[in-house]
Amino acid sequence: MADGVKLCCGDCGQMNRVPAARLAAGPKCGVCGAALLDGRVMALDAAAHDKAVRGDELPLLVDYWAAWCGPCRMMAPEFAKAAKALAPSVRFGKLDTEAHPAVAQRAAIRGIPALILYRGGREVARIAGARPAAEIVDFVRSHVAMARG
Repeated sequence: MADGVKLCCGDCGQMNRVPAARLAAGPKCGVCGAALLDGRVMALDAAAHDKAVRGDELPLLVDYWAAWCGPCRMMAPEFAKAAKALAPSVRFGKLDTEAHPAVAQRAAIRGIPALILYRGGREVARIAGARPAAEIVDFVRSHVAMARG
């Protein structure tokens, strides 16, 4: 990982290797040109979810949600604020559990909204329920620091 960090493009799904020294410089996908670390929340389908969870070498926080869920909709702007606050060192994605029930089942989602933090292809931690941005940021920082050692 010293010479590059693998990142999945949220737009086209292509894996990209970005030099570690260039992570804060606004890297773009080599295929479609989309920004890779701009603090946006990636909308994930089943394939992009699996590719990002397994392949991304930065921590990835996924919000498992559904459009009919009031708390999920209420938390969406807070999740986006947290994504901006933690960019470029943590990536954020959302997976619609109603559209992708098999992924939600594999992730053992019992209630939504559910946030799962992944690192190196493994689940690091999870929390359930709508949270304000500051609480999401604190949750990620506490577990990323622990994961680093």
